[in-house]
Amino acid sequence: MKLLIAVDRKRFFLIDQFADELRKKGIECLVIDDLDIYDKDEPGNKYLKWIGTPKKFQKIMNDFKPDIIFTERVSHFSSLVIKTDVPLIIFVRGEDGLPHDWSKINWKEQTLETSFSNKINIFAKQKIAKKCYEKSTLILPICHYLEKIIRGNCPNKDVHVLYQGINQKDWFSEKGMKLKHPCVGFLQGAEIWEKTKEMLLLPDIMKKMPEVNFYWAGDGPYQKKILPILEKFDNFHWLGNLDYPGEVRQFLSEIDVYGLLTGIDMSPHTLLEAGLMKKSVIATNVGGVSESCIDNKTCFLIEKNDPQGWIDKISVLLKHKEKMKLMGNEGFEYVNKNFLWGKIAEDFIKILESKKMI
Repeated sequence: MKLLIAVDRKRFFLIDQFADELRKKGIECLVIDDLDIYDKDEPGNKYLKWIGTPKKFQKIMNDFKPDIIFTERVSHFSSLVIKTDVPLIIFVRGEDGLPHDWSKINWKEQTLETSFSNKINIFAKQKIAKKCYEKSTLILPICHYLEKIIRGNCPNKDVHVLYQGINQKDWFSEKGMKLKHPCVGFLQGAEIWEKTKEMLLLPDIMKKMPEVNFYWAGDGPYQKKILPILEKFDNFHWLGNLDYPGEVRQFLSEIDVYGLLTGIDMSPHTLLEAGLMKKSVIATNVGGVSESCIDNKTCFLIEKNDPQGWIDKISVLLKHKEKMKLMGNEGFEYVNKNFLWGKIAEDFIKILESKKMI
């Protein structure tokens, strides 16, 4: 069986690990960047470029002759696939990958770009997205939170959860970063306001925990909106972007507790990374977060807008080192059992077999 995997490799840079595991199981995979079919940049607002079929797309189809096409976003490439007879599988990794009117999030507030051309671009992409979902053969969301949204809007489509995985060999203790202790580390971007604004709970937390250092590694357009507020506190430290996976590994090796302070999230890869690094975890209980860890066993889950909940659980872990260590070990076992790419590849093949696609 030949599987063509077309993704945005800048966003989904771990896709080759998934493909490698599929090859071990006898599936021939070709991984491409879904924008490589265009001579220059993606069509963007130049809608005339969306008419017709790029020669590079046709060449890939003729040369590789895929039995199935797997993509993780629904726009230009997917709109070409649904014009062919090849089954399309859509791997949905976030709520931003769904048509916006399917989501409870007000996506008009999630962008700092408000130009007229950008609004037109968003509108056009939403129409394409709906058509791609309607014409797809199989939809694979990465958590049950997304599955529920998709089933509510596509009741007649085949929808199955397929978690994203992790490669264990990338995650081991590594020295190189020196932080002040005790400390809590956050590793998250600031691209979506619905996610980022939950970090504005930090001032209330830091006021009551002046002896604890809080480190944020990450960047994004909304960083400028919250960083001036957070940097008023002496126990807050911003590290900017870290090189992946080396500096991220050093960061996770050094922190005492890993925190995910977010307003919305699906299946955060950082929770898997923290698990393999045997770190105790505290996370906001939103979206699909509870599917990546087990409350009171591999993590502590805190409801949204609850700074006191964070203060209480941070205190528990920092005061009880054995609890911190036990939680880290439990997280390591949980991730190893459920989220390694080999397991995800097996689950993917079982889904295809159940649908008689292979």
